[in-house]
Amino acid sequence: MDILVCVKRVPTVGGKIAVTPDGQEVDTRMSGFSISPHEECAVEEAVQITERAGGTVSVLTLGPEEAIEQLRAALALGAGRAVLLETDGREFGPIATSAAIAAEVRCHGYDLVLLGNEAADTGDYQVGIRLAHELGWPVATGIKHLSASSGTLAARREYRGVEEAYELPLPAVVTVKEGINLPRYPSLPGRLRAKRAAVERSAPAWAPEGLRKEALRVPASSQHQAAVLGSGADAVPELVRVLDELGILS
Repeated sequence: MDILVCVKRVPTVGGKIAVTPDGQEVDTRMSGFSISPHEECAVEEAVQITERAGGTVSVLTLGPEEAIEQLRAALALGAGRAVLLETDGREFGPIATSAAIAAEVRCHGYDLVLLGNEAADTGDYQVGIRLAHELGWPVATGIKHLSASSGTLAARREYRGVEEAYELPLPAVVTVKEGINLPRYPSLPGRLRAKRAAVERSAPAWAPEGLRKEALRVPASSQHQAAVLGSGADAVPELVRVLDELGILS
């Protein structure tokens, strides 16, 4: 099975996300970069599938030349081929992004395309679905379990507490969520191989889209406050009162 995994260069997960004053971009001036946990799991899932059934894993990103760093990180995890769709600084929206990926897919005849369920920086949830529509392939999103056999793909996910199961004919597009597996740590030989590996490049044409971004917004974080109930034995009555309010003592 020949699998393509699409990744995106995003600010390091866990860092504070800020947007530019015009609300149009993520402010990355003080950020490191990585791929999202969803995409790390997508790379790991592709490697595991080919370890069981044979085949190849290619990893692709659309972005600036600096995104080669993220491609090499995926190569170190076990991917065998890397493709950079190099941009000229203009932002590719989801329609243009899916069209550029579709062109690569048509050229190489992959059996399966894996993506992270959504972008870790902007929260976009469109590219996988638009890619499948562009290719005319079946698609499943939010997947937490995959298995492939005899030209079909079995996929499962949880939705509102209920497990849903799908069977898709190959070729297909699937977006996966963090937790589908536990990504491996890159080995030293893997890092060395990734450092030496050639990266294939092409420059897809940018095209304007009918979609318009209004603004990016950073959700308000929940505020966690600690209250000092007292000191030593003097805190016991207040502690009992709090536990009673929480229903723990009833």
